[in-house]
Formats: sequence, structure tokens, C-alpha cells
Amino acid sequence: MEALQNFSPAAMLNSLVSLITAFALGGMIGLERQMRQRTAGLRTNTLVAVGAAIFVSLGSRLFEIHGGNQGAVHVVAYVVSGIGFLGAGAIMKEGANVTGLNTAATLWGSGAVGACAGAGLIGEALLAALFVLASNTLLRPVVNRINRRPVNEETSEATYTVYVICRREAQAGVRSAALELLEAAMYPVRDVHQHSFGQADAEIEATLYATAVVGEELDRVTGQIEGLPGVGQAFWNSSAEE
Repeated sequence: MEALQNFSPAAMLNSLVSLITAFALGGMIGLERQMRQRTAGLRTNTLVAVGAAIFVSLGSRLFEIHGGNQGAVHVVAYVVSGIGFLGAGAIMKEGANVTGLNTAATLWGSGAVGACAGAGLIGEALLAALFVLASNTLLRPVVNRINRRPVNEETSEATYTVYVICRREAQAGVRSAALELLEAAMYPVRDVHQHSFGQADAEIEATLYATAVVGEELDRVTGQIEGLPGVGQAFWNSSAEE
């Protein structure tokens, strides 16, 4: 059988070292992203790193087995592209929420497992499956623990938006004064939207440039905005949108 002929303990050891390295370094990158409450966090980055390592290792092994014939390597390249399109279909975006990234990364890892199995590299396929499973199971408690922590405004990269509810006739003056107060506090505004709010009020929505925010400072600025003539309410919130 071709699978038995292709079995090589030395190649298996090389693949194991590559996967451990990808798992560890991808996990380090993902941990930093998870701590900052980003959409692609610990498990997604680890899965992508592991999947990439599997595909590269597979290409190297196929080149060793088949020598100058790169037909099988080209087939693997087509498989990688096809799985990328399949994974894109699993990603959904609704407002600031993005879902399906981990599912897409898992599909990519599963494709790598299937490619190894199809090439007769059963040992490598087994290793790949174990590392994909480890990324989704062993790292899940770490992700849940991080997600239960409150967002640290000083280190997160969230998008911050300031909302001001004011009398419609005072809208122009309130907008100008609010932007000046935010600029003075070193929180420059990237975009401003205005729309009606009820019968006599208007809402001003000011999105800040991505920057580190100190919650107490932004609270102080919104308090100053709330004290402006014609303002009924001012507040801010954050989202983890990329």
C-alpha cells in the first residue's frame, strides 16, 4: 500500500516539530488578539497557523516522494484555494459582530487533514487532526476565561462612539462644541452622523479614531458635553469591530 510505503518516522518527527511550533507561535499571536477583544482571537489564529504548517509540510513531503513531478503539489494548491472560498461562505457579519471565523479556520484545518490522508500520509493526517482538535478544545477554556474579563479601555483597540441627544434647534452649536471638547481631550473624531430623535430632539453620533481610551477621561468629556445648553444626554460606548 502507498500509505505504508510513504510512512517515515523522521518525516513524522519533522512534521510534529513544525506543528508544535505553529501551535505555540500562532497561539501567542492569537492570545494577544484575544486579550484585545478582537474578532479573530486565540483559536482562529492558532488554527490558521496550524493549517498553514500542515499544507507546507504536505507540499514538502509530496515533493520528496514524487521528485520533480509537481502535479500533486499543484493539486494541493487548488485544494487550498477551494477551501478558502468555502470558508468565506461560513463567515457572517451583522453590524459590529462577525461570526464564523473559527468555523472557517476549522474547515481549512480539516481540508489539510483530508489532503494529507489523500496523499497517503496517514501519520501526518493523524497529527494534523490532533492539532486541529487541540486548537478547538484545549484553547476553549482559555478563550472563555478571557472573554469573561471586563474590557480594559486603556489597552483595547475597540471602536468608540460618543452619542449626544440635544434639542433640534441647538444641534449645530452642540455639534461644534462637542467636537471641540473631544479634540481638546486628544480624542479626535473620525466621523459624525446626525439624525432626528423623537419629535423635537436630534442625536449626534461621533465616532472616534481608533486609539487607546481611558474610560474616566471619556466620562469626564461626555459629562462636559452633557452640560452644554440644549443637551439632554451624552454617553459613549465601544464595540470590537475591525
